[in-house]
Amino acid sequence: MEKVETIEEMYQRKFEWLPENIRNEIGHFNVFRLEPLIDGKSQPIPYKRRDYYKVMLVVGNSQIHYADQVIEVKKQALSFSNPQIPYKWEHLDNVRSGAYCIFNQHFFHQFGNLSQYEVFQPNGTHIFELTDEQATKVSTIYERMFEEIDSDYMHKYDVLRNLVFELLHFAMKMQPSSAFDKQHINASQRIAAIFLELLERQFPIDDAHPAIQLRSASDFATQLNVHVNHLNRAVKEITQKTTSQLITERILQESKILLKQSKWNVSEIAYALGFTEVTHFNNFFKKHVQKSPVKFRNI
Repeated sequence: MEKVETIEEMYQRKFEWLPENIRNEIGHFNVFRLEPLIDGKSQPIPYKRRDYYKVMLVVGNSQIHYADQVIEVKKQALSFSNPQIPYKWEHLDNVRSGAYCIFNQHFFHQFGNLSQYEVFQPNGTHIFELTDEQATKVSTIYERMFEEIDSDYMHKYDVLRNLVFELLHFAMKMQPSSAFDKQHINASQRIAAIFLELLERQFPIDDAHPAIQLRSASDFATQLNVHVNHLNRAVKEITQKTTSQLITERILQESKILLKQSKWNVSEIAYALGFTEVTHFNNFFKKHVQKSPVKFRNI
């Protein structure tokens, strides 16, 4: 099977002639057409989902599963997701079309913080069902993106940022649709599944992602926009383990991997795993493994 080129590899190849500081100034951006379903299944996406913000136009009947909600899109919708808001799309039509753009925070680092916009906040509105007229307007913006990204214009990425803002403000001017059918069947199962996905998405830790951000049940509850007690009940019901227990187990697993496979010192590993003091990490590790990190590494 032919290897799918990642966005990181694509940008490295495309801009490898530029000095590293200039490449960092550009950030990452790309735009894709949404490929048709094959045998009812979507095609592999050539980028790491956890790394990128995503704005997507989807034409076709579908359901979006998020936390304790199932949102049905009857015809077409514009969606916004950030690296900490995972969705599961279930396409009910065999025919699907649309487009999406992806970018990282650094692409906008001189143009404000994306998290200030409601569409990228955990408790914001992320899915906007569109009329035919609205879908045509949004589709036109994506066509301008495709045209711009293929151009040789020196300042095309400034134009592309403006087009992303067009999509963002187009959605924020809309009133949330009351046509969405928010179901609550199997809510515990969905909450637990997305919690586990968020937990796993923080790993493996590497130089590009030097520290985890979500370490407590309340951190995850905030991202899922549910009460922490609701999260704890759902996780315990589905996994028979507490939220804190699962977080601890995954951090402990990653700590063992880093101690055995990385060249980082114990202080660097402690920081990467979210410990403010190396002594806290030492105590945590020794409590669960009955050995200090150094002794475990040297075994």
